[in-house]
Amino acid sequence: MKYSERPVANACCRSAKRDRRRIVLGLSQIFRELHRRMVNRYPRCPKAGLVLLVLSVLGATPGTVYAKETLTWLLRDFPPLTIFAGPQAGQGAIDKLMPELIARMPEYNHQIMHVNRARGTQMLQDPDGFACDPTLLWTPEREKTILFSIPTYATPSNGVTIERRKDALFKPFLTEDGHLDLAALLASNTVKIGIVAERSYGSVVDKILGATTQPDNLILHYGNSAVGSMLQMERMDRFQAIISYWPEARYHAQQQGIPLTELEFFPVKGAPKYQFAHIGCSKTDKGRAAMDIINREMRVLRTTKLIGFYAQWMVKREEYLRDAQTFFDEPEK
Repeated sequence: MKYSERPVANACCRSAKRDRRRIVLGLSQIFRELHRRMVNRYPRCPKAGLVLLVLSVLGATPGTVYAKETLTWLLRDFPPLTIFAGPQAGQGAIDKLMPELIARMPEYNHQIMHVNRARGTQMLQDPDGFACDPTLLWTPEREKTILFSIPTYATPSNGVTIERRKDALFKPFLTEDGHLDLAALLASNTVKIGIVAERSYGSVVDKILGATTQPDNLILHYGNSAVGSMLQMERMDRFQAIISYWPEARYHAQQQGIPLTELEFFPVKGAPKYQFAHIGCSKTDKGRAAMDIINREMRVLRTTKLIGFYAQWMVKREEYLRDAQTFFDEPEK
């Protein structure tokens, strides 16, 4: 599916702003329709685990014909950032951001591809590819092969989600302030924990997982809608806990009809309250050129749009908005 819009170049400021709003509105409607049609119409490939959505934004000036590069945006089913199916499909925080950002990048055609984490990583590391992922945590290992933007949003850090009926297994490892000593829990060899393959959970959790002497107690999930699937597996006693963002686990629980009173979330001992995400792109000349534009636009969009989009999904919305006032006060890396 392609989308064309008349150019806004060489227009006066007021007209340009008005036209941009029209473009963003049109793109937002297309994103919602693409989520609805494509997810329902095309089954995910069981091997690759992806659904392809194509959206070309043609912004050339009248009479100008030139070949544009196609930038592929890699999106995972990652509520509440991106939502692929259900009544809220296309209404995630990043779902709402993408039309805004794409409208500000008329230099490119834009293609949206649904992938799982493992496939997304593979595509970002392809030296011949030209792709970006808008929901990446920075890690030293990833930086070797992936180009990272400025911080774009902050999310409450990953923690451990359990069924409340299994609370007794975890109480011995809780600190006085309710944080879970994940390292001690893993060392006890008393539980199995579900994690998403190739996902970074932030430096603190990643270090604990990498250093555990009981790696067989970490159950890796490689498929789509990983956290939603792992919640179901947890209820079938395949393992006793999962590591995830609480807003993500909470969303999937509500979609599956799991009462939130039956779940409990523990922040991890030593992890910060928030962790910052970035847009990651192919570490190539094309990726660097695109990143210059992305950084320029996200310096504005991260505060004027994305904080509000994400705050809508926070349990403690007002607290998040207060904290967000200082998210980007630190010098950029």
